[in-house]
Amino acid sequence: MEKDSKNLPLFFLGDRLEFPPVENANEDGLLAVGGDLSPERLLLAYRNGIFPWFNEDALILWWSPDPRMVLFPEKIKISKSMRKILRSDTFRLTQNTCFEKILEHCAKVPRKGQEGTWITPKMRLAYLDLYEKGFAKSFEVWEGDNLVGGLYGVDLGDVFCGESMFSSKPNASKYAFIKMVQELDQKNYKLIDCQVHTEHLESLGAEEISRKHFIKILMG
Repeated sequence: MEKDSKNLPLFFLGDRLEFPPVENANEDGLLAVGGDLSPERLLLAYRNGIFPWFNEDALILWWSPDPRMVLFPEKIKISKSMRKILRSDTFRLTQNTCFEKILEHCAKVPRKGQEGTWITPKMRLAYLDLYEKGFAKSFEVWEGDNLVGGLYGVDLGDVFCGESMFSSKPNASKYAFIKMVQELDQKNYKLIDCQVHTEHLESLGAEEISRKHFIKILMG
């Protein structure tokens, strides 16, 4: 154990497959450093409300923020303009047809206040491995034969952990998100984990809940 810049305990992971209690995270949500991106560790993390997020050429950082941004499927907000798009044949949605391409597009999305991408080559390989094992999904948006938007995440069976989305046409990522939520709602998913607050997600109905509440739902 060492101390981070905010003088809070910081847990350094070794080869052992473990994480400290999420309550040990600092005020920014940083819980642990190090370890690997094996499917076993990633699944253990997501099932315990933890996710990796770090820059290239840096140690793996593991997070469990409080509060947590989530969307309960029944609370999805759809604007009048989006309802019109959903009724039209502007876009069409597919699932798991080009997972690797979705990863590549998401990695290229500029992030405000962030240099480079956290979807590093190692991260791509790790999520591809999860996808091949059936624990990750992608949702793709097409305009004709052109891929114009989409998202991917980790599927825990009744909770979907959204990781990243992209759009090269207006409203394509919103279309992907809304259609995904509607599909998961039909399958009785309890929530979509959105991790941290953004105005974009809030506009779609996502809300912040306490980490304690989130973990209770996740484990329930």
